[in-house]
Amino acid sequence: MSRLTGAFARWRVRLGFVAAALALVLAHPTWRTWGAGLLVALAGECIRLWAAGHLEKGREVTRSGPYQFVRHPLYVGSVVIAGGVAMATRSLPAAVVIALYMSLTIAAAVRTEEAQLREVFGPAYDDYRASRGAPIARRFSLARAMRNREHRAIAGLLGGFALLALKVAAGS
Repeated sequence: MSRLTGAFARWRVRLGFVAAALALVLAHPTWRTWGAGLLVALAGECIRLWAAGHLEKGREVTRSGPYQFVRHPLYVGSVVIAGGVAMATRSLPAAVVIALYMSLTIAAAVRTEEAQLREVFGPAYDDYRASRGAPIARRFSLARAMRNREHRAIAGLLGGFALLALKVAAGS
């Protein structure tokens, strides 16, 4: 893994604040694009919440819930959220900033995370990647999702859309 990949993975939250601020400045939302974008972003957050409610970080290779279908459902949810935000901004330059941020940081995070999982779990992770691991029967747990700090993603989503709503209201 390159230094640059590791840097993007480590700095992705801080870079996210910079990308969000830039996207907000570039945004030209309307109530229609705001509402449509919010619906898409909420769908992405539902994916993230579902995943976080099944994830036992650092303790196992999780194979329940959405992890039965995709290796990185939290990141899938984040990409869907980003698409909703891009839609809400009604701005091609903002969408480019969002797409660039997501493509650089998510790819770096996946590479970093997969290397760590392989190091910690070895053959169990290799089996999971090759779809050889059997699914685990586990119920969704909201408490588990909160232990995984999904409330932070929810707060960020709501805060971002509140700022976009202020921008719509200011332009109305």
